Amino acid sequence: MAQLGVNIDHVATVRQARRADEPDPVWAAVEAELGGADGITFHLREDRRHINDRDARLLKETVATKLNMEMAVAEEVVRIAEELRPDQCTLVPEQREELTTEGGLDVVRHRSRVVEVVKRLGGVGIVTSAFVEPIPEQVRASAEGGFEAIELWTGRYAHAHNKEQQRTAMDELRRAIDIGHEVGLEVHGGHGLTYRNIGPIAAMPGFGEFNIGHSIVSRAVFVGMRGAVREMKELLAKHAP
Repeated sequence: MAQLGVNIDHVATVRQARRADEPDPVWAAVEAELGGADGITFHLREDRRHINDRDARLLKETVATKLNMEMAVAEEVVRIAEELRPDQCTLVPEQREELTTEGGLDVVRHRSRVVEVVKRLGGVGIVTSAFVEPIPEQVRASAEGGFEAIELWTGRYAHAHNKEQQRTAMDELRRAIDIGHEVGLEVHGGHGLTYRNIGPIAAMPGFGEFNIGHSIVSRAVFVGMRGAVREMKELLAKHAP
């Protein structure tokens, strides 16, 4: 059964809506772990639009499971990651106007900078993962660039308008999973996954981890964070290959 990483960014988004001190994403991370999360994911953006430096520091001090920091390759954030030393850093594309990360990092195009960052993070003992679209060239380039894992963008599947589009997206993911394993990468998945659509993806052999945020945080409004995480874990177990 694939592990579950819970992204707590959207808890900070609610906090930012009123520029207040609640809800606290660090508290949410504790609740998620008590609900059975195998890891906690957060995205420290350049503009600090939700997660901030205080959150990152406290998450490092308190998270007992795997701590995964999503980040762009901006120099300031790379330096913070080198100092913070989370268990894993997932390199993602970042645009200031986007609501959430859309699409994958172009490892092929930005190879020289990406390789430099991977070496620096690896030099301080951080596992590195690339958030990429399920494109063979991107998967291979991730392995060649020194990454230990990839997180496949599942957005095309999540946003499919019909069964045919969904099947096409799933075929792309299967191919990318196979290539990822062929070149020695651990394969994760994430983006747009919900309680309603996780089944077919969870049933795919080859995924070692899923990172899910918005859907779990949304569900937590009604059942609490612990309950929301337990429900997602139950679905992953139910559909595990």
